[in-house]
Order: sequence, then C-alpha cells, then structure tokens
Amino acid sequence: MDCQEKLEVPVYTDVDRETFLRDIYPLRRPAVLKRVPLGPCVRSWTVSYLAQKGGDREVKVHVSPEPRMDFLHKNFVYRTLPFDKFIQRAAEAKHSDFFISEDESYYLRSLGEDVRKEPADLRKQFPELAEDFHIPQFFEPEQFFSSVFRISSPGLQLWTHYDVMDNLLAQVTGRKRVVLYSPKDALYLYLTGDKSEVLDIDTTDLQLYPEFVKASRYECILEPGDLLFIPALWFHNTLALQFGVGVNVFWRHLPPESYDKKDPYGNKDPVAASRVLQSLERTLGILEELPPDYQDFYARRMVLRIQSRAYLSNY
Repeated sequence: MDCQEKLEVPVYTDVDRETFLRDIYPLRRPAVLKRVPLGPCVRSWTVSYLAQKGGDREVKVHVSPEPRMDFLHKNFVYRTLPFDKFIQRAAEAKHSDFFISEDESYYLRSLGEDVRKEPADLRKQFPELAEDFHIPQFFEPEQFFSSVFRISSPGLQLWTHYDVMDNLLAQVTGRKRVVLYSPKDALYLYLTGDKSEVLDIDTTDLQLYPEFVKASRYECILEPGDLLFIPALWFHNTLALQFGVGVNVFWRHLPPESYDKKDPYGNKDPVAASRVLQSLERTLGILEELPPDYQDFYARRMVLRIQSRAYLSNY
C-alpha cells in the first residue's frame, strides 16, 4: 500500500534474556531478534528430516485453492493427512496428489491432543522435533501457554488478526514477510471480532475500505533463524515467501484470571474485555429506543466519555 505510512520494525542482534526484558519488552512494540539460539532445528529441519521424524501421525490441515486464506469467508477446507505426506505436499509448488487443484496451498497450525481443552505444545504433539527447538527463556516458565507448530506452502498468506497474549514467532526455515499494525490503528482495519476484513493489504480497494490508508504499516522480512516479538493486540499478516516452518510461543503476561479458562487457542478477548463488549451491545440496544438524531447525539457523548476515561494520552 503506497498510500500508507511505512515504518520499519527495529532489529536487535545477540539478544539475551536481560537485554530483552530491559530494552525491548517494556516498549510494547514489535522487534526482530537475530542470532538468538534456537537449537539444531535451523539446520536440521529439512523436508526429508521433518517427514522422517513426524512420521505417519495424522494432522488436520487447511487446504485452499488460492494462496490468500480468508478465515472470515472460509475459502479453505480442513483435510487430514499423514504428517510425512503433508510435509511433502506443502513443500511442492504443484501437486500430483491433491484435494482441490494441483496448485492448492497448505497450512498447518498444530493443535492440542484435546482440541477443545488443551493448547498446542510442540513437546507433546511432536516430541521428536521438540528436542531440536529451544524456546528462548524470555519469560517465566509458569507464564508459558502454548508452542504452536506452523508450516506453510510457498506463497501462503494468512489473514490480519490480533492475539491477546504476547508471543515470539520463530522462523525456523524459509523466508516470511510480516506486516503489522498498531492496536491504536484498530479503527482503520474494519474489524470483525479479532480479524480484519481487509484481505488484500497490498492493493486494497480503497473505495470499499477508505479508512485503511490511515493505518501505519510496519513491515519486516524474517530469515531462517530469526525471531519476531509480537506484543499482544498488535495486528499481523504473514506471507510465506518460501516453504516455511515456524513455531509460535505464547505466554500469559496478564494475571492468569484475566484469561478465558476455556480458550485453548489463546485468542479470546480477556474476561473483562468480553464483559465490556457484551455490556456495550446491551447499551446500544437501549440507545435504539431513541429517535435517530438523539441516538447520534448520545453516541457521540459516549465516545467522548470513553476517550476521556480509557484512551492513553501518550499512546
């Protein structure tokens, strides 16, 4: 998007725990971290090695006829494959075996053993591969929530969304472009829940989404072995420039009671925020009892009240 303000994501090298917690984490902004030790995975996770170690255990994957996946309109289907077969297909540009078309795209987001109750944990779902991946110790062990194995076909692009927990995206193999938007730009992203309705962030239809140009675009390219710190509530959109394997590590940075205990994915709004949004819907329903001009007037007063009470002045 040539019309948007473009900002670079800062890059830090040889970051240890002390440096991260002192110089990076308090800023609450994305940061690329280079030369952080991730273990032998960066060298060893080839297609053949992953297929051998992952074996024939079945995995549920997204399959789409086009590389830009759209979670709002579900332009993909879920299919089950043995892991070794999946990894071979995901690495191909064209497929001799396929579900939809020979150029379909694949995406794996690992799940817990009980998908309704347990968060993903690489150590439980793929213990042989977990031995190769060293989780950076940038948070306390009791804060750990999940480690999500992600594998993408070349060219695969995932929808813009936010998460409610801090996370580190470890790009183990392949190159990936990541575009991020600040939480303060939420007003310009045309949200439905935690996802943006703007699917094409590079050549956006500005007649349909005119406010999108007001959002500032942070962009970075992750090389194999890079880490990206994504603070909670920062929107992100990923594009696999090559076949790629990564691991997302999420941790709880708010008190444990702040989070929905029945959320194994870690993407439901905090309990207090959910209550506020529910109250807002009830309030808007009451507002509809007034004539339209009164609705407009009191809605504007509500906005002013919210701005004065809840907006951060230096954000």
